[in-house]
Amino acid sequence: MKKNDDILYRPWPELKRLRDEKLHHFVTRRLYPFSPYYRKLFDENKINPADIRTAEDLRRLPFTSKQDFRDAIQRDPAKGTLAFCLQPDKDTIKKFLPKAELAKFLLLRTLRGEAGFKAALEKEYKPVFLTSTAGTTSTPMPFLYSDYDMENLKVYGARMIATMGIKNERMVNMFPYAPHLAFWLAVMGGLASNVFVLSTGGGKTLGTEGNIRSILKMKPQFLLGVPSYVYHVLKTARAENQDFSFLNRIILGASPVPKGFKLKIASLLNEMGASDVKVFGTYGFTEARGAWAECPTEISVSSGYHTSPDMEVFEVIDPVTGEAKGEGEDGELVYTGIDARGTCVLRYRTGDLVKGGITYAPCPHCGKTVPRISSDLTRASNIKNVQLSKIKGSLVNLNDLERFLDDRPEISEWQIEIRKKNDDPFDVDELRLNVCLAKDVNKDNFTHLLNEEVLGNYEVSFNAVHYVTHQEISGLIEVESAVKAKKIVDKRPQ
Repeated sequence: MKKNDDILYRPWPELKRLRDEKLHHFVTRRLYPFSPYYRKLFDENKINPADIRTAEDLRRLPFTSKQDFRDAIQRDPAKGTLAFCLQPDKDTIKKFLPKAELAKFLLLRTLRGEAGFKAALEKEYKPVFLTSTAGTTSTPMPFLYSDYDMENLKVYGARMIATMGIKNERMVNMFPYAPHLAFWLAVMGGLASNVFVLSTGGGKTLGTEGNIRSILKMKPQFLLGVPSYVYHVLKTARAENQDFSFLNRIILGASPVPKGFKLKIASLLNEMGASDVKVFGTYGFTEARGAWAECPTEISVSSGYHTSPDMEVFEVIDPVTGEAKGEGEDGELVYTGIDARGTCVLRYRTGDLVKGGITYAPCPHCGKTVPRISSDLTRASNIKNVQLSKIKGSLVNLNDLERFLDDRPEISEWQIEIRKKNDDPFDVDELRLNVCLAKDVNKDNFTHLLNEEVLGNYEVSFNAVHYVTHQEISGLIEVESAVKAKKIVDKRPQ
């Protein structure tokens, strides 16, 4: 299956019509007939699938959330994961498909016979692969792919590679070997784009020195990985006085990438001889089985994440009321896939809060006319209720603290711990900061100034600041072994 990527430059009104046509076709001829979960949802809410003709019509539907997946698995541990998969058979095809679509299936059955008909269905719909959520906040959940979805994964990867301007260069993929979306997108994108990709498996497989040796031997122009581990590898290579002048494109995924962190990466590469450094953020989540990239800009500027309107619909909603927000307005991202076969989701609440929302204006940097998501993204789950007094709790937005710490040039790496005072489950909460400094500064003065600024901006302060070495902080955040570095850990009794 191939996609016509020329459509990504067509005028937005034309792209919008295409998106709505694909949405209507998907809901009426794939999702409602073949998805046990969504057919039940439509019927229980008395919604006619034929009435879903535009993205705005999706607002008639309830949202889907992570909890819906957990509930389905809890109700039926053996088949709960499959409830969201498309499952066509002779009965559902005959009962639910429109007559014109039914005729196509009957013709296929006539031409190929019963065995050929079954083989064709399995080729398109049978789950053959999975990726899984990382399980950092809850039990990992698998999301299934058919052969059709695997081709789509190649399309997503190829489009990201094209968006970032990769052509005949070499890439080193340092995402961990795992059923992890970012790793497989890099692999599939390279295959689809005829780009050479060396996958090292990250620190858990080759270790940091093994990754550095691989980079020096291959001399790639592009390096991909989790932000904390890429930074760790580059910092280690810099300490060894390695020459990385051949490397000037860094692609980061699986975590937010603030501007200050991009500048730190660029500074390290500049010190190792690189010039014209570009650092790209990417955005993706397991439930979408796809991801999106920024196009090349100055490090201090983000183009936003370039989406694929022929494959998905994005909405921005008020995270409290669920009401739709307008272009460029802040809110929570909601995702609907319109070209899927395995695990399918409609109006999926991502839990990702976007400042600046979505814009539909052509990209001023690359000219693509697709919707672009602002790169100012944070996780709602990182807004914690912290009992800072014995009277009441405070909602602490750890996303803001994370960006603040990443942007500080004096800080190399850090970790926030949320604990109970004196480890007493009935006492107040405390915020502790483990920090490795990038510069030789007066630690007493730095602690005072840091807490003064944190208190002024975020109305909290760190109860303790512990200064640690680069090796110690690497162990604390598990940069060598974890899929995502453990930058914020809640050590309070559950």
